[in-house]
Amino acid sequence: MPVEQRDDQFEQRLGSALRNAGGAFDADRAALVAGGETRGRRLRMRRRTAVVSGAAAIALVGVGGALVAPWGGDGTGQRAVGAGGTTVGPGDAVGTATPSPVSGSQLLSTFKGLLPSGGQFSDESARGTDARTGPYAYAVYDDGKGAAALSIGLGRVEPGSVRARETTECPDKTLIPYDDCVSSTLSGGSVLRVLKGYEYPDRRVDTKLWTADLVTPDGEHVSVMEWNAAAEKDAPVSRAEPPLDSAQLKTLVTDPAWLRVVNAIPKSTEVETSPTSTPTVEGGSVVSTLTALLPSGLDVVSQGGQETEYGYIVVDDGKGKSFVQVNVQPDMSDVEDQLFGPDKNPETLPDGTKVVVKQGIGDDKGLGLIMRTADTIRTDGMRVVVMAFNSGSQSTGPTRAMPALTLDQLKAIATSPKWRELVPSVTHEPTQG
Repeated sequence: MPVEQRDDQFEQRLGSALRNAGGAFDADRAALVAGGETRGRRLRMRRRTAVVSGAAAIALVGVGGALVAPWGGDGTGQRAVGAGGTTVGPGDAVGTATPSPVSGSQLLSTFKGLLPSGGQFSDESARGTDARTGPYAYAVYDDGKGAAALSIGLGRVEPGSVRARETTECPDKTLIPYDDCVSSTLSGGSVLRVLKGYEYPDRRVDTKLWTADLVTPDGEHVSVMEWNAAAEKDAPVSRAEPPLDSAQLKTLVTDPAWLRVVNAIPKSTEVETSPTSTPTVEGGSVVSTLTALLPSGLDVVSQGGQETEYGYIVVDDGKGKSFVQVNVQPDMSDVEDQLFGPDKNPETLPDGTKVVVKQGIGDDKGLGLIMRTADTIRTDGMRVVVMAFNSGSQSTGPTRAMPALTLDQLKAIATSPKWRELVPSVTHEPTQG
């Protein structure tokens, strides 16, 4: 499969991430409520305010950091699954002021050289460090136990940032089921996460996806992905498990050649939106506010969320568990027409807040989930959207007949003035001409 064709699948993979993270994305596109959508919105904010050159890895994170995928940093969202080896390019030592570019053929050669010997390769492709969409190496590998797709990529993340933490933290199992996850700090301060999950966390297809992510103290990010099929999607399972075990993944992702490749990636001129122009809402406050606004008669069974903007609780009124989630998103005026246009038949409250409430199918996999939604946007663009499901999670079947909260109760929660208290006041700087 050509590189371009795999890159064109980005939108499909993004949609999958949003569905898995936030639930029912395809079933109700207007909701756009998932934590993954929160991250997607941040990517849009960066694109609006940045001029990007070179390749900087962008981590799109699903709810609670449940899904992390490295993509190129040109703002298009194309995946940069990249490269490395023990002898990548002559003279490309770490710390070189102007390192020589590393070609795609070098990356592919060293990537293959680090995999267990004796295997057969097919469907190979790669890009070098001077590619606009970032370094990339991919191959289908067969060690005699069945064909498996493998890729390796690299880029940079801001050290100590939310993105860096979510890339190396184990995700919340309430949101995304997985078989095993280990996050550890290595000597020298690098953090390694090995996550054994599935291409489709709802398990509608049993394609396994195992990943290893390494983030160094300086922000170098190396990511390995492997599947137990000859392609990440639309290919039958060809073996019981991906070919590399946890120890082999660690050996591969921590090879020192990757840092030489990261050093050869052109520096990005991307500029993050500053906190003074894009306020953020602390995730813990989102959860506590949602809990305080619940009607009486509901017991909170569990809770969690992201560091910013998103939170969830699982409640039970004696009739079964019900998953309730909320996003609090400042400055969403740019999507107001899309989400609250005349075709959505919004109600406009006396203070100008627009409200859309609805009930519908809560998944697109035939699980039988029912979703109730109250979506609101204030006149200043602050959006609060609350969802309730008739299940204790978004990846399992119903645990009750209907969600625990009615549409009126969801509306009351979403329109509460308490959410305004979570958003810092912002002074917008005048636009420079």
